[in-house]
Amino acid sequence: MSRTNHLLKQSVWLFFFLLLFEGALRKWFLPSLATPLLVVRDPLAVWLIAVAWKRNLLPSNVYLIGMAVFGFTGLITAVFLGHGNLPVAVYGARILLIHFPVMFIIGRVFTAHDVVKIGKAMLWISIPMIVITALQFYSPQSAWVNRGVGGDMEGSGFNGGAMGYFRPSGTFSFTTGNTLFFSLLAPFVFYFWLQPKGTSRLLLIAATLSLFASIPISISRGLLFQVGVTLIFTILATAKNPRYIRHILTAVIASFLVFAILSNTEFFRTATEVFFARFESASDDEGGLKGTLVDRFLGGLLSAVSESDNQPFWGYGIGMGTNVGSMLLTGDREFLIAEGEWGRLIGEMGPLMGLGVIIIRLGFCSETAILSYRKVLAGDMLPWILLSAGVLIILQGQWAQPTTLGFSTFMGGLILASLQEPYKLRLRIDNNASPASA
Repeated sequence: MSRTNHLLKQSVWLFFFLLLFEGALRKWFLPSLATPLLVVRDPLAVWLIAVAWKRNLLPSNVYLIGMAVFGFTGLITAVFLGHGNLPVAVYGARILLIHFPVMFIIGRVFTAHDVVKIGKAMLWISIPMIVITALQFYSPQSAWVNRGVGGDMEGSGFNGGAMGYFRPSGTFSFTTGNTLFFSLLAPFVFYFWLQPKGTSRLLLIAATLSLFASIPISISRGLLFQVGVTLIFTILATAKNPRYIRHILTAVIASFLVFAILSNTEFFRTATEVFFARFESASDDEGGLKGTLVDRFLGGLLSAVSESDNQPFWGYGIGMGTNVGSMLLTGDREFLIAEGEWGRLIGEMGPLMGLGVIIIRLGFCSETAILSYRKVLAGDMLPWILLSAGVLIILQGQWAQPTTLGFSTFMGGLILASLQEPYKLRLRIDNNASPASA
């Protein structure tokens, strides 16, 4: 392995740890630097792109070229035909021009072995993470563990829970990060139950306990939905590989034991009651299961497209739909365009470019799904199971939110790295050379 490639791998690990603990820095350890730490991964992303470009490690494909074209064009139209605020336009364009390419750099410098290392790190981190989350769940918002961004004494918990309990944020700035962490943990937990070699069984059981406990404690229907999606992907994968039936039975027995252990604890019973109370009240407000699934998890995709003809052709300006853009333009944090991701894209960039970005994201997800399924047929389930956590956030995750953007970038990179296939399709993650030879 070349020195440059080793340095790039270390930088990806740094990206990973900054993603997990940026919120902790902003809330607990460096609250006075809360605002600049919001974009703490941006300089690292720029550095990764610069080094990868110099070493010819940044692949050329239709997705990167398309995002670059839309990013630069959106920057120009926002300044001259949209809101006219350059800092807001730069902040919005960086999503497409800086963070999206990092996804491919991770896929280029990481290998499937590195992805497994990330998974094992996730297992270890999940244990203190669930402890912090549980402390936040049962502590008042005035407690230090619940302190908000910048040391906000009102707390970081989201008042979207039930029975007087707040949704905890873990080490993240907002509860979304906590949900995404455990959503990414789920594929690794399921994968290591199927491929336990080299993984401590005791650690795996502890991580499984953390995963199942996180669902009610997080009071997140999104996490429950995501774990369910990962479970379905795993079952589909094992159906193509009957030799894993023994491992599935082991995992099922272990799951029953986990639930038996958790059910005998008071903290889990209380959290479960709160979770179901939240689920029932939210389902009633959203029109039952159909409203919850269609409106919440599809993010208003169809409505965004159907209403695109009512938007200015060049949009209101890239960056305007972000919280930072809203603060710079109006002084308040509010959704100036749309809360849903597709609606934000079309509102910011107009029907032509907005739909173009959406098509790129759709194409990327479709192609990685094809490649991942081919891996399943070849006996490798890792990309497919990882896809279960990444496909929805890459497709319609709210990239305007830095933590969601970071997880989307990282998950996409892990999926590409786990593939490492020589298929001559549009992704071209191999770039006709191996990273080690660069």
